[in-house]
Amino acid sequence: MATSKRIYNWYIALVAAMCMVLYGYDASVFNAAQGSDNWLEWFNLDIERDANLIGLVNTAYTIGAIVAGWFLGGPTADYFGRRVGMGIGCILTIAATFMQAFAPWHNLGCFIGGRVLIGIGQGMALTAGPIYIGEVSPPEIRGQIMTFWQMFYSVGSFIAYWIAYACNANKAKLGDWDWRMVVIFQILVPLIIIILLPFQPESPRWWIKRHNNVEEAKKCLRKIRETEEEVEYEVLTIREAIEFENEAVSGSYLALFKDPSIRKRLYLAFVLNVGQQLSGQGTLNSYSSAIYKTIWPSSQTINLINALNATCGILFTLNAVWTADRFGRRWLFIVGAIGMGICMLIVPVVGMTTPEVIGAKGTATKTQPVGIAIVFLLFLFIFFYKPSWGATTWIWTSEVFSMNVRAQAVGMCSQMQNVANTIFQQFFPIFLARQGLKCLFFFMAINFVLAVFVYFCIPETMKVPLEEIDALFGGQNHVEKGGQMLNVSDTQQANAGKNNVEVLQHETTRDMDV
Repeated sequence: MATSKRIYNWYIALVAAMCMVLYGYDASVFNAAQGSDNWLEWFNLDIERDANLIGLVNTAYTIGAIVAGWFLGGPTADYFGRRVGMGIGCILTIAATFMQAFAPWHNLGCFIGGRVLIGIGQGMALTAGPIYIGEVSPPEIRGQIMTFWQMFYSVGSFIAYWIAYACNANKAKLGDWDWRMVVIFQILVPLIIIILLPFQPESPRWWIKRHNNVEEAKKCLRKIRETEEEVEYEVLTIREAIEFENEAVSGSYLALFKDPSIRKRLYLAFVLNVGQQLSGQGTLNSYSSAIYKTIWPSSQTINLINALNATCGILFTLNAVWTADRFGRRWLFIVGAIGMGICMLIVPVVGMTTPEVIGAKGTATKTQPVGIAIVFLLFLFIFFYKPSWGATTWIWTSEVFSMNVRAQAVGMCSQMQNVANTIFQQFFPIFLARQGLKCLFFFMAINFVLAVFVYFCIPETMKVPLEEIDALFGGQNHVEKGGQMLNVSDTQQANAGKNNVEVLQHETTRDMDV
């Protein structure tokens, strides 16, 4: 049976994970808003005439997110704390939501400004959130907890798409509020996070790194660890690792470039985060409606499909809860990439080998049974993506960096998703228009390459304590070297480690009994 401290540990981690709802909601909200004729009329836009301008509205978000992830999120989370980083991100998201929802008539500039600001807010929240979760979670369940980070992305999409579906069904009554309702509901989750954050502990690692305040770190850990031995051991390993990083490597972000081991991790994480977007998920999230429109003329049908997709995404992500800490990160990456590649192979084959019919608008389209088959395959793609390259990319990225660079590195790596997506989106619409479903062969090839890359280049990090990750990448063991600097005896380390192992074994046995 789970103890009250373990439940509280899950609770504070899930509050932080709710930051991902912001990302999931926003990734879907603009897709829903631009499908509204009232939104187009309000800002005097035409989909064909102003395609580049509409693309700029979408790109504005990524510019803000990239700036925040690379230059603001890490320093804020390191200097003011993980909770403050998440809180500021939520406040900016709320302010930006009002800018978008109440932008004046034909004033697209105000809407674009809101998109930039919401990108900055989410870039800060998405930097601090996964760091906080990784730093408060015990290593034996860190993967399970981080799974909910990706799941809350699906929750955000779920909320956005179902609100869009309801608003679209009642657009005659709502008028201009059919798109405003979708936008303004974006304030709901950030408000909840802002209310809850002040009542949960700060990261113990931040207390020691930023203020060298061991007592505050212990106070935080006593709320989420079962025994005093666990608390003492964790504080000792944190102090040892930070001491080594400050003295032997660099206490600043310069370690990103000075330490070969950290550089290696940075490049590997860059590839994983770029690969996440080039797997096809980011593009399908933005252009699924365009693909479905070739089969179904009804926008309500398309909104329903997107809403069901988001609903299934929540369920599919939960598969990582029981696999991430059982089979490992590498297993999820490889199986997911192969599964996605097969889906991206079959979809265009179905499209190329089935006959076309003349649709209601006089254009060639697919029959409804073929359309249903394609939708099923795209849902199957999501089944493979969500627990693997969706959840596990965030898990791996948030746990592989040492304390001295963790916030900055996670911010940079996570925003590589937006960098890749922004660049790719510049030519994918042309690619889709010219090649149709055959463009999905590109994603097939990328996914198979990613599976090979993981097999040869990505080490397993399952259940490895954060302070001992460095040794996996050719670096020195920061705990061992830091212990020597602090003159911690081997006996003291062994006794603390022994007590900690006994606690972990007891918890594992208890969990198996449950």
